[in-house]
Amino acid sequence: MTQLILSALLFVGLHFLISSTPLRRAIVTRTGERAYLVFYSLLSGVLIVWMVIAFRQAPRGAPLWMIPGIRHLALTLMPVSLLLLVDGYLTRNPTAVMMAPPTGSWQPKGIFTVTRHPIMWAIGIWSALHILANGDPAGIVLFGAFVVLSLAGTLAIDAKKRRTWPAESVRSLFAATSNLPFLAIAQGRTRFDWRSLGLPLAITIALYLAIVFWFHPDVIGIPLV
Repeated sequence: MTQLILSALLFVGLHFLISSTPLRRAIVTRTGERAYLVFYSLLSGVLIVWMVIAFRQAPRGAPLWMIPGIRHLALTLMPVSLLLLVDGYLTRNPTAVMMAPPTGSWQPKGIFTVTRHPIMWAIGIWSALHILANGDPAGIVLFGAFVVLSLAGTLAIDAKKRRTWPAESVRSLFAATSNLPFLAIAQGRTRFDWRSLGLPLAITIALYLAIVFWFHPDVIGIPLV
């Protein structure tokens, strides 16, 4: 368990102590943006592998809670996480690394009408559902690291854009989108772009079926059905 806790702390710390601080600018000044991103991605990958190995080796403690029906709820809500993830990658995201800031005429499309951080929310929802469905100490550490990183990461990204983007770009993004899913739609600041969800929804359904009936039971070793 010690290695799992240490790897989780380093994984979360890497993102908030480097990518969200002046240390990032100092490194980029010396190495260049692309070299930094390659190094950062490799280091993140190494820490994720370390976390997974440590998780598999950690003792399986007794669940801290047993909520009736929670695993069925997790299975029901997982397609929401997958749709956020799939469409988040398929649709151009102005907040992504090395992407140009939006202009005054920019309007969100697809899943970005729901939230401006769909991938981060996908990871957060996925992790939170696994915590609720399992409840064991090792799972709380592993998936808790992803919850903290993803949901706190949305706030860090917003703060960074406010610091580094032109004021017009900041207004364009924040006026038409929301961090909290569906908030901008509820406030009438944008409309749900359901017409763009056809292909992402089809991919999501296929991916969900593959995870439930193949990946989770055969690769992870835990049957869901």
